[in-house]
Amino acid sequence: MVSSHQAPKLKDQSLFKQQGLINGQWADAQSGETFTVTDPVNNAEIGTCPEMTRKEVAEAIDAARKAFADFRNTTPRERSTILKKWHQLCMENADDLAKILTWENGKPLAEAQGEVKYGSAFFEWFAEEAVRLYGDVIPSSTKGNRIITLKQPVGVVGIITPWNFPIAMITRKVGAAVAAGCTVVCKPGAETPYSALALAELGIRAGLPAGVFNIVTGEKNTKDIGLELTTNPSVRKISFTGSTAVGKILMQQSASTLKKCSFELGGNAPFIVFDDADIDLAVAGAIACKFRASGQTCVCANRIYVQKGIYDKFAKAFVEKVNGFKLGSGFDPDTTHGPLIHDRAVAKVKELVDDATSKGAKVLTGGEKSELGKNFWAPTVLGGMTNDMRIAKDEIFGAVAPLFEFESEEDVIALANDTDVGLAGYFYSNNVNRIWRVAEALEVGMVGVNCAIISDAVSPFGGVKESGFGREGSKYGLDEYTVIKSVTFGNTGAK
Repeated sequence: MVSSHQAPKLKDQSLFKQQGLINGQWADAQSGETFTVTDPVNNAEIGTCPEMTRKEVAEAIDAARKAFADFRNTTPRERSTILKKWHQLCMENADDLAKILTWENGKPLAEAQGEVKYGSAFFEWFAEEAVRLYGDVIPSSTKGNRIITLKQPVGVVGIITPWNFPIAMITRKVGAAVAAGCTVVCKPGAETPYSALALAELGIRAGLPAGVFNIVTGEKNTKDIGLELTTNPSVRKISFTGSTAVGKILMQQSASTLKKCSFELGGNAPFIVFDDADIDLAVAGAIACKFRASGQTCVCANRIYVQKGIYDKFAKAFVEKVNGFKLGSGFDPDTTHGPLIHDRAVAKVKELVDDATSKGAKVLTGGEKSELGKNFWAPTVLGGMTNDMRIAKDEIFGAVAPLFEFESEEDVIALANDTDVGLAGYFYSNNVNRIWRVAEALEVGMVGVNCAIISDAVSPFGGVKESGFGREGSKYGLDEYTVIKSVTFGNTGAK
């Protein structure tokens, strides 16, 4: 078991909230029922949160609806000022936010600090974009008419986020929504509600009016909370990050009131290393891309394809790097990788590894549970992978790196695109012509070329196929929270 692991001490204990937020007030479930949040390192109880029902969600939606009447009329500059202050407060409280994140999620503190910086950048970015919410002047085909377009906030937004990036998943949605003039009801992952609640406290301090940002929490009532958000007619948009299966359910439910939707769903990212690549660079990139957050990200390398001529050299160097990892508590400065989020995640990883080895894959390192605790899995590298193994199709979401050997560019493009999803893809090559060909051929929403970390507030984030639709971050992110209105002025007297 992990030794010397204990609850962190916060500089500002008031950031640790164990209640939801409805209309600017910290709130319990009316039933008084709560659910327990545990530390994934040792399964010790961190605290509790309200087990809210559809009734509390409806109240939060109504608060957001009423707040929208005034908030939509604030100036972009006013909303920008709030977001800038929110960003500033996040930076000033970055240490506490990172500690809360590591405590409930398990990722190493250095990773958590990186997420706080990255996540907070969306507040800064959308503060700057808020004042550039431009419309257009359109030449009319009718003499005497003039046409303009306005971008207006879509209305109340329902936001549902997962546990793997409990700060960044919220900020890149809420930042855009607030910048556009929308109000929000947010349901964070039940495993990691405290990061969201700390953000909400800082939002209040930044000047968010009551009802603009509401948080509802729940574990066993998650489906009911989602149903209320997707069917309540006052909610005009749903933004969701999570599995493709759940995304399909939410989309079907949202159809009842024809809500605007943006979904960032499952991935199965190919990571391709061509024989003309810089192998050292590719190995470093694959390590960062595969094992960040212990493999629990939607853009992690899920299938690592290495060209035949360099396969053995790459595999040897890659395994050496993985053998240097140190599992443990995220608060231990020597820890490189923390636990998986819960034992169900470990069970899924084990199933995938067992399936692969039963079909001929070789365990090059790892391949088993760690003795550190029931949520720990030894970082694993599998060789001799083939396309009939489940890992070739299923999103791993764990610390397992499967190595596939390939012959030609044409072969690997076909293999990479042989999936129903298309979120991210990566490849390493020093051939300029190949770089253009492969970047255009990969059926994904985001491509990393000789680069394994592609997330940036200024860059559009999203996928194609069953990885969803819509873009977060970048100049395009604001459009997801607006509607375009055309205004035609007639009989102006122009000849």
